[in-house]
Amino acid sequence: MAAGGVAVFIVCHLLLLSYLSYSLPLCTNSRAPFTPKKALDFCSYNGSVCCDSAEDLQLQKQFQSMNVSDSSCAAILKSILCAKCDPFSADLYTTKSTLRTIPVLCNSTSSVNSVQTKSAANAFCDKVWDTCQNVSVFNSPFAPSLQGGVPENSTVSKLTDFWQSKPVFCEDFGGSAVDGSICFDGDPVTLNKTEPPNPPSGMCLEKIGNGSYLNMAPHPDGSDRVFFGNQAGKIWLATVPEMGSTGTLGFDESTPFIDLTDEVHFDTTFGMMGMAFHPDFARNGRFFVSFNCDKVQSPECSGRCSCNSDVNCDPSKLTPENGVQPCRYHTVISEYTANGTATEGSLKTSASPSEVRRIFTMGLPFTGGHGGQIIFGPADGYFYFMMGDGGSRGDPYNFSQNKKSLLGKIMRLDVDNIPSAKEINDLGLWGNYSIPRDNPFVDDKDLQPEIWTLGMRNPWRSSFDSERPSYFISADVGQETYEEVNLITKGGNYGWHIYEGYSLYKAPGSPEANSSISSVNTILPVMGYSHSDVNKNEGSASITGGYVYRAQTDPCMNGRYVYADLYANYLWAADETPENSGNFTSNLIPFSCAHDSPIQCASVAGSPLPTLGYIYSFGEDNRKDLMFLTSTGVYRVVRPSRCNYTCSKETAPSPTSPGSNPSSPSSGYRVRTLQTELGLLLSSFLLILPGFFL
Repeated sequence: MAAGGVAVFIVCHLLLLSYLSYSLPLCTNSRAPFTPKKALDFCSYNGSVCCDSAEDLQLQKQFQSMNVSDSSCAAILKSILCAKCDPFSADLYTTKSTLRTIPVLCNSTSSVNSVQTKSAANAFCDKVWDTCQNVSVFNSPFAPSLQGGVPENSTVSKLTDFWQSKPVFCEDFGGSAVDGSICFDGDPVTLNKTEPPNPPSGMCLEKIGNGSYLNMAPHPDGSDRVFFGNQAGKIWLATVPEMGSTGTLGFDESTPFIDLTDEVHFDTTFGMMGMAFHPDFARNGRFFVSFNCDKVQSPECSGRCSCNSDVNCDPSKLTPENGVQPCRYHTVISEYTANGTATEGSLKTSASPSEVRRIFTMGLPFTGGHGGQIIFGPADGYFYFMMGDGGSRGDPYNFSQNKKSLLGKIMRLDVDNIPSAKEINDLGLWGNYSIPRDNPFVDDKDLQPEIWTLGMRNPWRSSFDSERPSYFISADVGQETYEEVNLITKGGNYGWHIYEGYSLYKAPGSPEANSSISSVNTILPVMGYSHSDVNKNEGSASITGGYVYRAQTDPCMNGRYVYADLYANYLWAADETPENSGNFTSNLIPFSCAHDSPIQCASVAGSPLPTLGYIYSFGEDNRKDLMFLTSTGVYRVVRPSRCNYTCSKETAPSPTSPGSNPSSPSSGYRVRTLQTELGLLLSSFLLILPGFFL
């Protein structure tokens, strides 16, 4: 690198995730692009951008201060300044965790343009040098002395003042961004337009358990074990059978890993809603449970009401729902620990029902729509908590858009650094957690510090793509007409109750929609479906979010996001085209049950197609095999050929010895857990009624 070249790359912000590749449209502040309320006057970007009108004006003033005499060079420098507004600016400006002052310029000497419509042969870096090398520029953004913006003492310089030749200049400013896929060629970044691939011919399932569960989590030790949790408050540790072994889930129903039924209020819309195991669980034994409690029945069920003066809500004026006073029921997150010593690691097979600490407690204004899923981010290790809008139709108190309310939000907490009681009180926290330093409140002082995103209605099942952790995908249950899936980003506003899906929301009986289209920078869904698509008569629908399929079992499903409808037994698989664009195309996918399923699948009357009952949730084991958690049992995705579906990528399974699992740290443990086989669980007791999700 040339002398002075190092100084060009100034560290504006060290990203928390030093290895994270931005692989979808994202701004340099880690937020999603947005549609500005007013079109940009200076930078010629249309649609979603990373600049608002104030930032656009600031760039215009910076350009004017440069006083570029050569019109050709001026046009090039303007485009470079305006690259800050590009929806892919995070890729353009981020190199090895450092934000640059200049975007990565397409260079003919590096293969950086693999996803753009223009080839690297355009060599935009060469063009910059050839056009501007001898042009005098005040406050040049290329000058090593410039530390961003306009300096107090204006200076004039030429490129030749600091770089001896084009190759040296392009060594400093050309090349690839974070993942080698995007560079700047003078125009807004565009991706290769490719046609979506043909959808898979179908998905084949086998039934491996009769129980009915809301939650599933792989054991953090990487073995062939998983945890299942039901709505009533029990969690079991089970062994997943080898693919093709004709085995079923291995555990003893009479000895759960933990039984919290005495703490959990279990009813149609209440129960144990989520569970999350610490990434270091195999050593520290820490895990977390999200559930509902009833303060009338339990003195430990107490906390602030989510309807309070901070959000301009008076609980005494809320109309009781179904005869229940506001904030009788609470959402709780508690921490527990597995029994045994730390040296036993993955051999811990039970946990104490005694709470270690109360992480979060909040009173609910109504009896539905309160989400409750909890997961750890695979890249950042932080704790994500999905919370619905409180449940009343149309969110009449506007909780989801209220930045001081935690209803209708996805929260991001640090459960590894527990503050003192005084700090909790001083900060106004809802429990024993701290706030990650890069949460969005740093940029928006009006925002509650726990909030990661807002504008959700009732997020029902969110997941991270195991191969691309920047893809955080969350399904959001609709109200009147539309079920949606969103790509979640820092500080994103997903529109409810101003928007439902792609349209402004109009509550039944209201003369007009809630707000004008320009009142909020809404991030629209990336996929979803209307109620009329799944139920032509009544329009009933409720989305169940899934996973980006990453197992090797069904190679024709790989890379597709799989999701379903709770009621209709409809299944979708969504392709992202172009790749890394955030643009998805969904297709309905037929599914069948393998004729050699370990447990026979019930069929639709007069049809060989299986009936799954209600599809409550999905799960992913340590091999990334996908599970369906339904009211009739647990189903696993298997090879397409077992249902006579055609997949050209499918190969014959390699022979393995019974019980072998390359991902399991202890083959002996498998023998121990298979001593008891799964009995028929009491599905009727665990059955979640349809109103649960609404």
